[in-house]
Amino acid sequence: MTMAFVLVLWLLQAQAVVLENDYVRVTRDAAPCAAATAPVCGDRVLVALGAIELQSGNGRRTLKRGDIAVFPAGESYQPPTSGNYLEVTLKAQHPPLTAPSEHIPPEKNAVLYDGKRLFIFEERLAVGDMRARHSHRPRVVIQLNRTRLQQWPDGESDIIREIDPDRVTFNPPVIHRVKNVGELPLRGIVIELKG
Repeated sequence: MTMAFVLVLWLLQAQAVVLENDYVRVTRDAAPCAAATAPVCGDRVLVALGAIELQSGNGRRTLKRGDIAVFPAGESYQPPTSGNYLEVTLKAQHPPLTAPSEHIPPEKNAVLYDGKRLFIFEERLAVGDMRARHSHRPRVVIQLNRTRLQQWPDGESDIIREIDPDRVTFNPPVIHRVKNVGELPLRGIVIELKG
C-alpha cells in the first residue's frame, strides 16, 4: 500500500466524519467500523438516509430512510455500496456518562431497540402536538425532516429549535417539555447512550 493511497483513504474518512466527541463518532456514507476489528469500535448503529442494501452475518437486508441496523461490538457487516447512510459508533473506551436527575420516558415515540448500551427510538410528534415532561440520557439525534420545535427545559427559558433534515447532533441529558410548532410532523432517530 503506497503512502499516497493511505493519505487519500485517511482524507476520505476524515471528510466523512459528521460528528465526533469522547463518546461517539458518526460518519456519513462511510463505515470505518464495519469490520469491528479496531479496538476503538464499540456498538454500531447504521441509520439509512435513503434506500440501502446491507449484508451481515444475518443475511442481506434492504433498509429505507429511517430504518436502523444495530451491530454489537465485535460483530462485522459489509458497508453498503450505494445509497446514503450514517454509521454511529459508540466508542469502546469513553468517559462515564451523566444521566438526568429523573428517568421519565417520552411518550408518542416508537422504540426500535433496547440493549445493554443503547436505547433507540423513532421520535414522532404531530404538528401542534405537545410531549409532556420527559427526560433523555446523552444522545445522538438524527433528524429526518424539517420542522420547528418549542422546548421548555427544566429551570430554563423556552427555546425554539429549527429542525433540519439529515442534521446530526449530540445532546446532553435533559428534562423538558416539547411542542411541534412547525409545519410538518417531527420525525427523527434518537440513540440514547446507556453505558
